[in-house]
Parts: sequence; C-alpha cells; structure tokens
Amino acid sequence: MGLGLGLGIGIGWMLAVPRALRRYQKEQDALGTARVKLAEEEALVMIEDARTQASDLLRQAEHEAKEAEEEADQVNRRRRREMDKEEERLQKRREDLDKRFERIELRETTLNKRQSRMDKKENDLAKTEEIYTAELTRISQLTLEEARSEVLMLAEKDARNDMARIIRQVESEARESADERARAVISMAVQRLASEHVSEISVSVLQLPTDDMKGRIIGRNGRNIRSFELATGVDVVVDDTPEAITISSFDPIRREVAKRAMAKLVTDGRIHPARIEKLVDDAKNEVEHTIREEGERAAYETGVHGLHPEIIKLLGRLKFRTSYGQNQHAHSIETAHIAGMIAAELGADVLIAKAGGLLHDLGKAIDHEVEGTHAIIGADFVKRHGVNDKVVNCIAAHHHEVEQLCVEAYIVEAADAISGARPGARRESVDTYIKRVKMLEEIAQSFSGVSQSYALQAGREVRIIVRPDEIDDLQAMNLSRDIARQIEETMQYPGQIKVQVIRESRSIDYAK
Repeated sequence: MGLGLGLGIGIGWMLAVPRALRRYQKEQDALGTARVKLAEEEALVMIEDARTQASDLLRQAEHEAKEAEEEADQVNRRRRREMDKEEERLQKRREDLDKRFERIELRETTLNKRQSRMDKKENDLAKTEEIYTAELTRISQLTLEEARSEVLMLAEKDARNDMARIIRQVESEARESADERARAVISMAVQRLASEHVSEISVSVLQLPTDDMKGRIIGRNGRNIRSFELATGVDVVVDDTPEAITISSFDPIRREVAKRAMAKLVTDGRIHPARIEKLVDDAKNEVEHTIREEGERAAYETGVHGLHPEIIKLLGRLKFRTSYGQNQHAHSIETAHIAGMIAAELGADVLIAKAGGLLHDLGKAIDHEVEGTHAIIGADFVKRHGVNDKVVNCIAAHHHEVEQLCVEAYIVEAADAISGARPGARRESVDTYIKRVKMLEEIAQSFSGVSQSYALQAGREVRIIVRPDEIDDLQAMNLSRDIARQIEETMQYPGQIKVQVIRESRSIDYAK
C-alpha cells in the first residue's frame, strides 16, 4: 500500500511538471510579444523625435546661413564703398601730382633761364674782376699774393689783439671769482685754527753754571769728552764762550740725547766715563719715550687713526726737526688741521686730506739717512706700511715731484704753503734769500724777448719788461705762464711768486 502510494505520487509529479513547463513557456512568449510591441512603439516615438529635431536643426542652419550671407553682403558693400572712396582719393592725388609736376617743370624752365643769365653775368664779372685786379696790381705795385698776405697780416694782428683782450677779460673774471672763493675758504681755515706762530729751533748751546765746569767736562787728558762723544755720536765744542758749550750733530735725535745727557751730568756734577754711559742710556730712553708720545699726540690731535707704529715713531721724531726755524712736528699738525678744514669746505675727503697733511713732511725725519728728497722718501716709507694710495700721492706730490692724482693732493699742498708762509712762521738766511732772488731774475732773463727783470717784495714778485717789437700782447700772456711754470719746476719757495710781464710802446719826439 505504501509502495503504491509512493508510485502514485511520483507519477502525478511527472505528469504535472510538463504541464507547468508548457504554461510557463506560453506566458514567456506572451511577455516577449508584449515587449517587442512596446520596443517597436518606443522606436517609432524616438524616430519621430529624431525627425522633429533634424527638421528644427535644418531650419536653424538655414536661418544662420541666411544671416551669415546677409552679413557678408553688408561687409562686401561696406568694403566696396571704402574702395570707391579710396579710388576717388587716389584719383584726386594723381591729379594734384600732375598739376605739381607741371608747376615744377615750369619752375625748372624758369630756373634754367635764370641760370643762363647768371652764368652770363658771372662771366662778365670775372672779366671785370680781371680788369680791376690788373689795374689794382698796376696801381699798388703788389701782386695778388702779396696783397693777400698784407691783408691777412693786418687781420691776424687785429685778431690777436682782440684775442688777448678777451683772454685777459675772461682770466680777470675767473681770477676774481676764484680768488674770492679761495680767500673765503683759506681765511675760514686759518681763523678756525688760530695757532701760534712756530719759531722753535733745535738749540745746540748748553749753558754751564761756571767756567770751571768746562774742565770737568773735558776730563784728564780729554777722556770725559771723548767718552761722551763716543757714546752720543756728537761733537762737543768747548771754546772761549763764557759759561757755555756747543753740541753739534747732523742728527737732531742724537743732538737731543746729548743735550739731555750733558745737562744731567752738569747738574749731577759726577762726570766720568761710567757715569756718562749710564746717563746717555737714560737720555736715549727718555727721548724714545718722548718720540712715541709726541707721535701718538699728533695722531690723536688730528684724528688720524690706525697708523703703523713705525710711522708714529717717525712722526714723533719731527719734534726735534726744524725747517727755516719752524718746528716740523707742529707744522705737520697745523697742516693737517688746515687741510681738513679746506677739504670739508670743498666737499673732499677730510680723512685723506688730514692724513696727507699730517704725514707730508714725514721724510724729513730720515732724509739725512736715506738718499732722495723728503717727499719721495716719506711717500715710499708710508707706502711700505700700508697707507692709502691717495695719502701716498698727497705726500709725494706736495712739491710737484710727481703728478697730483686727487683733489686732496692739491689741498695738502695749499695747506702746507699756508702753514709755512704765514708771517713769522719761518726764518730764512740772507744767503738763501739772495740766492733765490738771483735765481728768479736769471730764469726771467733766460726767455727770448725779455729786456729787463727785477725781483721785488723779498722775492714774492718778479717784474719783467719785454721788447714790444718782439713780443705782442698774446705772447706776453704766454710768456708769463711759461716763466711761472719754469719757476715752479726749478725752485723751492714758501707761498707763491707773482710773475708780472710788462709790454709798453713809447714814441718820443722833440719840438725844436
């Protein structure tokens, strides 16, 4: 029974499955047919939409094409109108050019006729000139070249006179303005400095308390004086001068050491070789200390810092060096102050000017030891110790031994002249003065055309009288410059020297 029931159920399932499958297949077929119809309807709708859009696009394209065609027509019409106007302008210009060309041709014809008439007149004038020239030559007994030379000579003479007058006028105006400005700057510098006149010199005469001291200085058989001279390197002169001895040496430092040592020996009274050596050593140390102090004081007073110790040492040695009675240490400080003030007024480098003024005579401290002039010696010395090139040029050029390369060099030269040329600053021997005056007159007489020359005002002016038939006004001006340049190159002098050239003509007759 159970087996039959199972078989019945199995057979029922087997019969039911095909029926279900057939029913499902029918449903799927119906569904596919519906989908196909729906797709066909959608395709028809899409085709209709596409046709509508295509129609709209076509109408829009046709409209845009029509607008573009109308715009192109407008552009073409506008360009055609512009071309018509341009053609009209060209036509008018062509007509104007034709008329101008006709006028030019007419003018050219007129000019040709006028040129023909002018050529004819020129030929007539040439013939007339030849006739007049021949007649003038016959009357004046001069050829054309001779007459031309005569005229040119007269014209040259007038031109040279006018040139000399104008040059004198311009130089006078320039000199007035320059002198006024220079006086203002120099007077300001001197007034601000207001230093004392320097008249200190190295004293080589030592006063003694009694004449008996001379014998003690000489010693037995002269041993004391020989020991002293050997230790100091100076000459001690013991003569008949009452209560005084003379110490002589070319080296101012040695002379100062000897003077101090001798003064201590005289004060102490114990004079013998051992004592002499000790006091000489003490005096040397004192002088060295004084030299350092004076060098540092000079640099501090002028505001010139950073100098090499060897330069400071030489600067201090100038304390014992004089020139024409003027102490060179004080002169250097004064020159530095004046140079700095002038540089400040003129807008130059104040530090360069001060350093150049302070060190410009540094070579005088060693000029008795080294060959050469003090300017070149000093310049070489400071250059070896790293001083600025402009300062070196200021030192080397302050006596025109080398070319001045900067404005500070001119300022240092002027400050040196101001410090040395002030009244009472220096003294000069009669022999040196006479030699300078004679040399001035000899230089003036060495130039051609000079008749007489006179040195005036203690050698501050040289007056020269020239021959008027050999020297004209322009040559007289050039002669004054040449003589002044020759004096600058060959002479050494404080301040400046005025060169005055005089040219005059005198006509003398007698009434009888």
